[in-house]
Amino acid sequence: MAYAVLLSLTNNLEHVLHQHLIPQNEKQIETLLERVNFLKDFLENSSPQSSKLTEGLEIKIIDATNKAEYIVESQIAASHGDERFTNLKKVIEEIDSIKQEAMKVKEEIGAQDLQPRISSSLSSSKPDSIGKGEVVGFDDDLVKIKERLIYGSSNLETVSIVGMGGIGKTTLAKVVYGDKSISSHFYIRNWVTVSQDYNMQEILQGLRDSMQKLAKEKKGDEKSSASKPLADEVYQNLKGMRYLVIMDDVWDTKVWDDVNRLFPNDNNGSRIILTTRQEQVAVYANSRLPLHHMHFLNEDNSWKLLCKEVFGKVSCPPELEKIGKEIAQNCRGLPLAVVLIGGLLSKTKTQHYWRDVAANFSAITSDDDQFLKILSLSYNYLPHHLKGCFLYIGIFPEDFNIRVAMLVKLWVAEGILQPVKSKSLEDVAYEYLSDLVDRNLVLAFERSSDGKIKVCKIHDRLRDLCTREAQRKNFFHVIDEKLLSIPIDIDVHRVSIHNNRDILYCRCINLPTSLIQSSLFVDEGLNLQVFENLRLLRVLHSGRVYKLPDGIIQLVNLRYLSGRCEQATLESIYKLRNLQTLIMHEASVQLPEEIWKMTQLRHIEFQGNVNLPDPPSGEIVVVLENLQTLSCLTNFRCTEEVLKRIPNLKKLEISYTGKRVDWEYYCLNNLGQLLKLEILKCFFYGQSLEPNVFTFPRSLKKLTLLGCKLPWEDMKAIDSLPNLEVLKLKSDAFIGEEWETTEGGFDQLKFLLLEKIDLKYWIVDSIHFPILERLERLVIKDCHDLEEIPNGIGEIPTLQLIELHYCSTSIITSVEKILEEQRENTGDEVLQVRIL
Repeated sequence: MAYAVLLSLTNNLEHVLHQHLIPQNEKQIETLLERVNFLKDFLENSSPQSSKLTEGLEIKIIDATNKAEYIVESQIAASHGDERFTNLKKVIEEIDSIKQEAMKVKEEIGAQDLQPRISSSLSSSKPDSIGKGEVVGFDDDLVKIKERLIYGSSNLETVSIVGMGGIGKTTLAKVVYGDKSISSHFYIRNWVTVSQDYNMQEILQGLRDSMQKLAKEKKGDEKSSASKPLADEVYQNLKGMRYLVIMDDVWDTKVWDDVNRLFPNDNNGSRIILTTRQEQVAVYANSRLPLHHMHFLNEDNSWKLLCKEVFGKVSCPPELEKIGKEIAQNCRGLPLAVVLIGGLLSKTKTQHYWRDVAANFSAITSDDDQFLKILSLSYNYLPHHLKGCFLYIGIFPEDFNIRVAMLVKLWVAEGILQPVKSKSLEDVAYEYLSDLVDRNLVLAFERSSDGKIKVCKIHDRLRDLCTREAQRKNFFHVIDEKLLSIPIDIDVHRVSIHNNRDILYCRCINLPTSLIQSSLFVDEGLNLQVFENLRLLRVLHSGRVYKLPDGIIQLVNLRYLSGRCEQATLESIYKLRNLQTLIMHEASVQLPEEIWKMTQLRHIEFQGNVNLPDPPSGEIVVVLENLQTLSCLTNFRCTEEVLKRIPNLKKLEISYTGKRVDWEYYCLNNLGQLLKLEILKCFFYGQSLEPNVFTFPRSLKKLTLLGCKLPWEDMKAIDSLPNLEVLKLKSDAFIGEEWETTEGGFDQLKFLLLEKIDLKYWIVDSIHFPILERLERLVIKDCHDLEEIPNGIGEIPTLQLIELHYCSTSIITSVEKILEEQRENTGDEVLQVRIL
């Protein structure tokens, strides 16, 4: 964890020197940077075996580093702050003392205990076959649950899965949820994670959102249901349907009282699965039927699961088998423990390393102590560059769906990533996250259309480890209904505030605010004026607020600003000269001309009516080399003057409204000059575009078009893009009854979506292949005129899934024909089909 704090300070010092932010103290800054780099190298080369020797040293490093960063950022903000930390020379002397101590520790450890420097070039060593929803040792459980769901009484029944944390309740429920026989049996399937601090409104919203499309189809008028209470709407959407609802991680009988009335009993075999650690909760919800208790794995299945996590389908080498079985036995049959240890062992497959891992927890006998030991072991054996990033995930609430795009921006803003030449910090962050997922410390909960992790989660036991370790080392503090205050004798550097707004307000104003460097707020409606005086604030992520306070521009150290805001006055936003990420939802704003002087900007994201002004003329051209994201801009003019200032843009989302016919004014043909653009979303509301109005950059990987009303002949500008992997065509993006794919195109396309397109005939002859030879997923939504999916689609060897949403019977028939031919030719049904 100390490594993350040192990284943050290193990145900060290098930025200060490069930008000449504190010219009067540059000599001291250079000296401090040299000392910090020594300590960083020391930690990089220390092994997990030496953790007992370095533990006390790390605490001292964290304390001194925090002091140094406070002084530096105070001087940037030109504020005096706390008098304890105004002498940079004194802190350098303190770090010098720590350096001398580190050199002695290094001698004690000895060269044999030092590990090689960890490469910053990361790659996954785990086979792709892992994590595909398989269960080891729970085959009988799966059969029993499926029988109770499909063949039980016609009455509505609740199946309760009971067991301790980490024993596999959620894993079993997920496998059941995704089983083909279950998905074909139930018309509606829904998953809701409840957790300890549940919010009934969020549960209702989750149930409603997943059924919104169905409600629209049934009633024909989405607005008519909008005025109903959420509970009534959920009930009506389920009424008459055979449904399966999974209530995961229920802690309290009150939850069942709150949700029970939502589920109609129409004697059609509907089911509810409830997972819980509390047997009294399961009995309360399921008094008539036997509970399904989860059991520990036996030694044989523990070993099988460990082998699957470490080696995939490859056999364990004979020299590792004995020690491997000993490690598996010490996991005491707890699946999560086996999975975590598997993630640890998969990184280094040597006898020496495995023996060292085994020695660190073989003496523990208590199951709960053993589990806690394994959790700590998984953290202690992390490379230093991953520890801070892993702990940071604990800053989010329990069972929170963490959007990876947000997490990555926060990691960057906090400065806890190790820069790598030729890679952006965002790319490094995605590699770090993938490594944590490979180690089974983080769950890849949802993936985007290009296969990248879109949403991640963390097991609540692991989150407890993060928050406990982070608070012990003063990395961050969480304020919620469990922790209502923070000791006044400590310096608070990061604060995350959850839940009750009234509690939050009174606790925040009592914090030692002069020392808060970063804050993450996930509460709705917090009064941001409370934080106007936090001159060192680096991260501010708020919920819904009425307006941004004027004093926000005084927070000159701010790097990340995000919130849902009804009023956003941004005329002076340029004064936040260190700002990297600006995210405003539900705000209609006019950005100032000075936005073009904010050279640190990396991401500008809006959801609302936002106009980007033309750059000021007659001045030295300032290039925003760091800018990667611009979304969603209204009536954006792609002039050469603008594009040459954003040469490294990777994501652009633009929309056009009104009835302007002169499309040359918007210069869309210049888009091809964005040579690093990977994601482009274009939405048009109003007049049709003229043919050939676009020129797309060859770097594009994902393209979404809506309302363009282009002729299908213009598709040649898209199908020739050499790197295009995802194509989404929505709401009359193209018009005309016939689309004939052309030979030699779409040679990298993996995902294709057609939504609300008035296409009638889609012609794909086999002679055109391999134009779609890499396609993995085809999604058709609301294309009521389309008569069939071309038969040749079934010949694509990579195709894994076809999804049909609200399509005609003839399309469904054509897909069934494709499946039948596949069964006849291969004897198997490789292709999956989902029909709504």
